[in-house]
Amino acid sequence: MAGIKALISLSFGGAIGLMFLMLGCALPVYDKYWPLFLLFFYILSPIPYCISRRVVDDTDSASNACKELAIFLTTGIVISAFGLPIIFARAAVVSHRSLSVHFTIVHKHTVF
Repeated sequence: MAGIKALISLSFGGAIGLMFLMLGCALPVYDKYWPLFLLFFYILSPIPYCISRRVVDDTDSASNACKELAIFLTTGIVISAFGLPIIFARAAVVSHRSLSVHFTIVHKHTVF
């Protein structure tokens, strides 16, 4: 039962995070859709780890290079998802107020 509660809370948090992303793009005050490129990072972030789970034999309890590389790539993708809105704000593609909507606590802690 605890697994179902965790799954429901994660899906609820992810939905709230995506709602903040859409609000940061679609509100008439901001009116820029460039931050939707973050969806690529959300889609790409689990892919390296899923591929490494297919390739790696989990009978060995020690860590191996394929799994470590997958975790490293996933970390790079997640950090890029944090950095892209900052780059957009510094390049004046989006406003700093829109950036604050993207970096709400609920958004960044629930989507990843």
